Amino acid sequence: MILNMIILQAATPDSLLPNLLLITMVIIFWFFFIRPQSKKAKEEQTFITELEKGLEVVTKSGMIGKINKIDDKEIQLQVDTKTFIRITRGAVSKELTDAYHSPAEEKK
Repeated sequence: MILNMIILQAATPDSLLPNLLLITMVIIFWFFFIRPQSKKAKEEQTFITELEKGLEVVTKSGMIGKINKIDDKEIQLQVDTKTFIRITRGAVSKELTDAYHSPAEEKK
């Protein structure tokens, strides 16, 4: 008898509402925060693996240069006619490179 009352009490809609709200919050959090960040990280990784010689890139620190040589872990950038710097592959920023190459809308 007591077990039946507990089961009936657990199945009431009042007890499902907090659980439903929690599940909804988790789904919203995943959809608006986790999913876009993982998508952005995947695009950044794809960009880094597809770098090629002659491409003009921007590093995360803001240095602009043309790729002169690519190794497994290092990239050699030409920043001036006879000036070369060595950076790691992870130092190249997709977001800054795209912003640098996009046409400036506010130029007048």
